[in-house]
Amino acid sequence: MSDNLVLLALGANLFSSTGAPEAGLRAALRALAAEGLPATRVSRFWKTPAFPPGSGPDYVNAAAALWSAQPAPALLAAAHRVEAALGRVRDGGRWGARVIDIDLLAVGELVLPDAAEQDRWRALPPAQQQRLTPDRLILPHPRLQDRGFVLAPLAEIAPQWRHPRTGRTVAAMLAALGPAGLAGMAPLA
Repeated sequence: MSDNLVLLALGANLFSSTGAPEAGLRAALRALAAEGLPATRVSRFWKTPAFPPGSGPDYVNAAAALWSAQPAPALLAAAHRVEAALGRVRDGGRWGARVIDIDLLAVGELVLPDAAEQDRWRALPPAQQQRLTPDRLILPHPRLQDRGFVLAPLAEIAPQWRHPRTGRTVAAMLAALGPAGLAGMAPLA
C-alpha cells in the first residue's frame, strides 16, 4: 500500500495540562509523531473566534499535512488517542470549548463511506450540522469548505489540494468564503 497525503485540522481554546492552547497544539503534533504520524508541513497558528459566536474563548487553529499508508479508521483512532492523552473528553457536545480537537480532513482522494453519503453530509443545513453527528467516518470532512478556520491554515500548506467530490482546490474554497468567512481571524506572531 502506498502512502497517502493526510490533512489534519487542529484546534484548542482551553488551557490543558500542557498549558495554553498553542502549547496544546504543539503537544498534539509531537504526540501524533510518536504515533508514527509526523507532520511534514504545519501551518502557522491562527487565532479564530469561537463558533458558534459567544460559545467560548477564541480558538487557536492550525493545519498539518503528513504522509501515511495507514487506513483512514486507524488514522482517526490515532487522532482520538492523542486527544484523550491531552485531556479531551468526548461528551457528545458539538462545537464546544476544547483542550484539543484533531479533525481528519482528508486521506488522499478517499471518499467515505461513499460519494452519495459524503455529499449528503456536506449539504446539510447549518442547524442540522450542529445537531446531527455521523455514526461513521465521513471523508473528506463534510464541512471543511465552509470553515475559514480550517481553510486559511490549510491554504498555507496544501493550497492546490483538490476536494475529490467538488473538484475545488483549497485556495478556491478559501476565496469563495470572502472576507466574512475570515472575520476576526489572524495569524499568531
